[in-house]
Amino acid sequence: MSKQFTVPPVVFPSGGGVNPNIGNINQRRVPTAPFQPSSSAIPFMAFDMGSVPSSSGSLGGTISTSTVSASASFEDEEPLLDELGIHPDQIWHKTRSILNPFRVNPASHKDSDLSGPIFLYLSFCLFQLLGGKIQFGIILGWIVVSSIFLYVVFNMLAGRNNGNLDLHTCTSVVGYCMLPVVILSAVSLFMPQGIGVVRYATAGVFVVWATRSCANLMVALADGVEEHRGLIAYACFLIYALFSLLVIF
Repeated sequence: MSKQFTVPPVVFPSGGGVNPNIGNINQRRVPTAPFQPSSSAIPFMAFDMGSVPSSSGSLGGTISTSTVSASASFEDEEPLLDELGIHPDQIWHKTRSILNPFRVNPASHKDSDLSGPIFLYLSFCLFQLLGGKIQFGIILGWIVVSSIFLYVVFNMLAGRNNGNLDLHTCTSVVGYCMLPVVILSAVSLFMPQGIGVVRYATAGVFVVWATRSCANLMVALADGVEEHRGLIAYACFLIYALFSLLVIF
């Protein structure tokens, strides 16, 4: 026969130190209804496109107009290379004029630029790198010094009245006339290393080619320096002979 025990009821005080929120822990939260926009004058989200015919029509007209204007503005813009000042046709004409040292076209070099010379400098550094010579800093330093050197020599010979050749044009001419030296650097990759006479003779031909082209352009672009052609050619010879030494040794 089991024995029954009586448990007295537990009564909590209504106030005092007990937190009133504890009694609401086990209470079930009543779910709230989803938000529904009221039918006021301000539209909230009109999913029914037929209910707002005027606004949808004006929106579509605005989009089509903006699309047409955007396409027209893109068509009127210049190409990216022209905005950067890079003209491939002009660079090709200037480079092709250097290929013939006896008939250099000075008219194409009146509009100076640095895009072609930078391309030739990078090509020269690349061919030197293929030959196992890391000379990027040396070539860059010599380019700056040679351009300033030729600019100073030319203006000293021409004088203040006839020295109308600026540094930008001088750098452009020196850079484009680097084409024979770049070709020499490419040819030297296939030449034997042991035969020194052949390398010197080949380098001499390309140096004379670059010197003649640069001297003719410098004299043709300036005024009143025809009598100083020999001195200008000597300065150009020193510049390109210095670059050829990087290829030979």
